[in-house]
Amino acid sequence: MNKFYDSPFSRGHDHVFLGEGHDANGKKTWSVIVLCTIMMIAEIAGGSMFGSLALVADGLHMSTHAGAMLIAALAYTYARKHAANPQFVFGTGKMGDLAGFTSAIILAMIALLIGYEAIDRFISPVAIRFTEAIPIAVLGLLVNIVSAWLLSDSDHGHSHGHSHEHEHDHHDHHDHHDDHDRNHRDHNMRAAYVHVIADAAVSVLAIIGLLLARNFGWMWMDPAAGIIGALVILSWSYTLIKDTGAILLDMNPGASMVEKVEAIVNESGDQLLDLHIWRLGPGHFGAVVSVATREAGRGPVYYHELLSQQEGLSHITVEVHYAGVDK
Repeated sequence: MNKFYDSPFSRGHDHVFLGEGHDANGKKTWSVIVLCTIMMIAEIAGGSMFGSLALVADGLHMSTHAGAMLIAALAYTYARKHAANPQFVFGTGKMGDLAGFTSAIILAMIALLIGYEAIDRFISPVAIRFTEAIPIAVLGLLVNIVSAWLLSDSDHGHSHGHSHEHEHDHHDHHDHHDDHDRNHRDHNMRAAYVHVIADAAVSVLAIIGLLLARNFGWMWMDPAAGIIGALVILSWSYTLIKDTGAILLDMNPGASMVEKVEAIVNESGDQLLDLHIWRLGPGHFGAVVSVATREAGRGPVYYHELLSQQEGLSHITVEVHYAGVDK
């Protein structure tokens, strides 16, 4: 005889699977949007008043930066507002991963545009107004440094909130710790942070390229710096797309949690028939567990209580198959 059990609280428990720093990260993102918007308006207005095309162009570039931040901020706001909405079967914990995936694609498109522009500069060099271009690049770098400071400690700062390892896991502590950090990571904030760092890297490369072009006449250094920057950004965006895509497709979040559930079942002397674990949100996992037992007293509630003690398992569904037991 088989028994299927979702949870002893299946009609009363919530499905709020947001990360620990969700609200704080949302506020930080809005702060960066305000900063970028102020700089954007100042650069476009200043460029228009003083006839600086470079300043206007950088202001428009800043608008794409603000737009990427807006995606992240709206994702935080929407996820919090609809966290208890029953239409979201497993909550809105993945909203940040969806926003991160979207931002990563935008980042890749920006990298391709930078690369295209750099190649075009190689083929058709243009005169560079160094007195304008260098200060603007420095100003952009300063804005990115402030933005990075506002977003600092958000990508990893909430990754260590739960680091309690069981004694039997110490032999593989390092690998499990890596899984733990990865599965607690807020990919929405990570995407916002990568946007800022990528922009800072491009600013640094631009400053180096412009200085070398001005001082040594190496005009090719400016577009070369652009190509290097584009390749670096493409690499970062690819990693972000791969990580967020895996979560959106419910791929296995890593060996650590799987091994812990397997150990719980094996130590009880029963047989694990089927197991599915996936990430519901930063630090939250769902699990569907199928167990075969010969113990009459071991129903779904027994295993639910055992598994619910495992930190991170926020939604557990248990199926028990009884073998040789008169139920």
